[in-house]
Amino acid sequence: MEKVFTSALKISKITKSKIGSVDFDNVGFGKVFTDHMFVCDYVDGVWQTPEIVPYGPLQMDPSSRVFHYGQAVFEGMKAYKDDEGEVFLFRPEENFDRINKSAARLAMPEFPKDYFFEGMMTLLEIEKDWIKPGLGNSLYIRPFVIATETNVMASESNSYKFMIICSPVQSYYSSGEVSVLVAEKFSRSANGGIGYAKAAGNYAGQFYPTNLAKEQGYQQVIWTDASTHQYMEEAGTMNVFFRVNDTLLTAPVSDRILDGITRKSLIDLAKKDGINVEVRPVEVKEIVAAAKDGSLKEIFGAGTAAVISPVTAFGYQEEHYQLAPQENTYADYFKKALTDIQYNKSEDPFGWRVKV
Repeated sequence: MEKVFTSALKISKITKSKIGSVDFDNVGFGKVFTDHMFVCDYVDGVWQTPEIVPYGPLQMDPSSRVFHYGQAVFEGMKAYKDDEGEVFLFRPEENFDRINKSAARLAMPEFPKDYFFEGMMTLLEIEKDWIKPGLGNSLYIRPFVIATETNVMASESNSYKFMIICSPVQSYYSSGEVSVLVAEKFSRSANGGIGYAKAAGNYAGQFYPTNLAKEQGYQQVIWTDASTHQYMEEAGTMNVFFRVNDTLLTAPVSDRILDGITRKSLIDLAKKDGINVEVRPVEVKEIVAAAKDGSLKEIFGAGTAAVISPVTAFGYQEEHYQLAPQENTYADYFKKALTDIQYNKSEDPFGWRVKV
């Protein structure tokens, strides 16, 4: 990917880094943030001069429209450092395209490509010491846009703030495994809605049914279609895959399902390695039947934060289905293949890896 710099970026650096006070072995996920952040405001129909400034709180008016009508979209990316100290991104143009697709769906202005990549690349160069080498270590990158106009009229905002913040992370789920409850009542999204966008409200709506699932001993929910609840769609905040015998199944993307970058990468890896993949609607009843007859070998979620999370069990209609342990799992195989590319430990036949 060609770096396109505008030279318009303003940079204000901190006087002393806080990095020395951070325990990188116990950072948790998304709890510690780097010294700087990228900020750019949209005013009077124009994106203003972008800036990199010290990380810190924002001062916002209580009537800012993001607080009242939820115009907020975001992305999730990671930067990886190899054993030689070089830093890489993974398919960043996909994230750029998706945040603008999300913004358009919420009637928000698209962000310029040159501002996005100059801002992010420069921020990563400044914060490169926060990116630790070693498998599992990475710098989580969170671009997001919020509506800032001070007006409580129920319409789209006329001003916005685009930001990028960064957080050193390790693995998302400490156990690496999750159990899930198949949704019979609640839905993540509906036809014609905003399920394909990374809109903040999509995630807020998941918390309540997920908490109900936790009360039953499950960690996450497998979301089903809103119309019939007969088809599996996503697992928690991840796309979901099912291995029946040696065939991999996953739902097609739609206006209900996020076009996950990890998801599409796994599909490409599977095809390259001769693994049979079926991208089609996946019925709940066929997965239940496969669990009963033993042909269901694996379920795993896929996403940027967690990479791949194996599902050890699922619940449906008050029945609990435990998956038998497998050797040489697809989940392990794909996670290694994907992370080897991300951490520059293997060849990248797809051209996904981008050096910072």
